[in-house]
Amino acid sequence: MSSEKPLAVFENFKIRRVYDEKAETWYFSVVDIVAALIRQPDYQTARKYWNKLKERLKKEGSQSVTNCHQLKMVAGDGKMRRTDVADPETLLRIIQSVPSPRAEPIKRWLAKVGYERIQDMSDPARSLDRAREYWQKHGRSEKWIQQRMMGQETRNKLTDYWKTHGIKGEEEYAILTNIIHQEWSDISVKKHKAIKGLKTQNLRDHMSEAELIFTALAELSTRQIAETVQATGMPENAEAGRKGGRIAKRARLELEQKTGKSVVTGENFLPPGKKNPQIAQMNTDEEKNNGQ
Repeated sequence: MSSEKPLAVFENFKIRRVYDEKAETWYFSVVDIVAALIRQPDYQTARKYWNKLKERLKKEGSQSVTNCHQLKMVAGDGKMRRTDVADPETLLRIIQSVPSPRAEPIKRWLAKVGYERIQDMSDPARSLDRAREYWQKHGRSEKWIQQRMMGQETRNKLTDYWKTHGIKGEEEYAILTNIIHQEWSDISVKKHKAIKGLKTQNLRDHMSEAELIFTALAELSTRQIAETVQATGMPENAEAGRKGGRIAKRARLELEQKTGKSVVTGENFLPPGKKNPQIAQMNTDEEKNNGQ
């Protein structure tokens, strides 16, 4: 399984998904699809609706429920939790069982995202173009977009190395990523997201230009060190991550000393009504800690 682009959006409803490279198909969170169908933003309410629908479909002998299986996905609390997933074909059958005026639009949406993935495989530039358009629509500057895309390329090269050197599964990727992040920034990924008031959002999509640059420097350094020593498995790659992160940390501390400003910041791109009122205080505290 690959977690590339793990979130898709249908009419402001976030749909978790994972791509199966062997089967060449997306698997979508059934609860998220149901939430979009019934226009229910509360996850627990949507989950209860799906559980009742699942019971009814089982009694009717529907194959749709049998074809669903469970995968770990990021939950609302940020933890990896098992949830029912289904491929587009199975989802189409489930959608037909839900009385909703959104049924036809979401069917077209499923067909579209699947088609885009096929196009991306034959022409990767298409997915980059869509990402650029998305960030432009959300007010990102061209300078920020360029740095974000360069950082993603650096990240992809590092994960490609991990993939062929004994690192398995998203959990191990996350552990190594957190080691690198902790080293260069002195805070965990979870803490960094909290400072920015983020929950399920992608941290990198809310980083400042400086944060993106130091993240990329840490990951670039990590990969080059790992390649030099031929790091294999968790212990060796973790050590490469610590060394790579420290290189970026030294550069961060020097910059902060020269400018008097903290690189790690509570700034984000959240809509005005969704900002966390505690961000400013948390950021101030963090800046004090970084200055000690």
